[in-house]
Amino acid sequence: MKASTQRRQFLKVGSAALAMIPVVAFTNHAFAATNAAMRTALKYQPKPLAEKNCGNCLQFVPGASAKVPGGCKIMPGDTEISATGYCTAWAKKA
Repeated sequence: MKASTQRRQFLKVGSAALAMIPVVAFTNHAFAATNAAMRTALKYQPKPLAEKNCGNCLQFVPGASAKVPGGCKIMPGDTEISATGYCTAWAKKA
């Protein structure tokens, strides 16, 4: 492929991506994401371990409501953390 053809293709894809930003931003739809590498490293599971659960962990960031998954300060970009989940980074909230 010639450099000019590659550049044209890059500009087309880049323009389309830029055009989608306002559409995504104003639809009020959040796209769920998981941080699989961190989940594996921290042995995350969607069920609690005795009294230890994400809902009473210092690192847990609650979702918009009780039924919406939250996040974790230790797992950046992960928006699918269950309040009833557990991982080895669990630390009791004060």
